[in-house]
Amino acid sequence: MSEFCTPLPEDRKKYIKDLGSILVDDYGKKDFYKPEEIKKADQKASWGSGSDYSCWGMSVFSSHEDFDAYHKASGEICDYAEMKQTMLDGISSEGLNFVLPELSDAEIDLSWLDLGDVFQAVGEFFSSFLD
Repeated sequence: MSEFCTPLPEDRKKYIKDLGSILVDDYGKKDFYKPEEIKKADQKASWGSGSDYSCWGMSVFSSHEDFDAYHKASGEICDYAEMKQTMLDGISSEGLNFVLPELSDAEIDLSWLDLGDVFQAVGEFFSSFLD
């Protein structure tokens, strides 16, 4: 696994729920949120002393194009699919059933859950063992 630009939130499920709730409250339901909106929501999430997990939030809540454009402009090298896979790792359909009732209370549209990128990243991960 590669080095990531920022540390991973310890409780990914709670981070996704908290950030998603703030995004919906502040910007309404959207398929995707802009990186700037996610950064502002991350600052409001109060996840510790100055911790910035917004890059992780972008991998979940922004479009692939916006994620890449943001990181290109900032000079950071982050992999959208790998980070999304890492954020959603261990959140299987069984795990999502645990999270979905909490998320639905906030009326979050789960269309942002682009599993195609996750499955592609998983496929690339396993194919690396075959090479």
